Amino acid sequence: MKKIEAIIKPFKQEDVKDALAGIGIEGMTVTEVKGFGRQKGHTEIYRGSEYTVDFLPKAKFEIVVADDRVDEVVRTIIATAKTGKIGDGKIFVFHVEDAIRIRTEEHGERAV
Repeated sequence: MKKIEAIIKPFKQEDVKDALAGIGIEGMTVTEVKGFGRQKGHTEIYRGSEYTVDFLPKAKFEIVVADDRVDEVVRTIIATAKTGKIGDGKIFVFHVEDAIRIRTEEHGERAV
């Protein structure tokens, strides 16, 4: 199994969720996070004063899938979240040793 973490622009959150549901992904965790990459934040003017905003709002998706679904999920996220502009985000893929469903105590892919 693999865990896919995708950090994307917040306004793409619903589109990505719907696209993942459309390919049969039934479980995911979405968190509102803040961060920055190469774009290094931006400046804003509030009541005549300029402020530097280092951390930008992002949405973080966490999805655990069988190994054979990773490419499909990653392609779906890219196709849906990509705007072609700086700050589109990143996708990370991690190995998952085991998963356990608490209610039934099932292990592995059956727990996902």
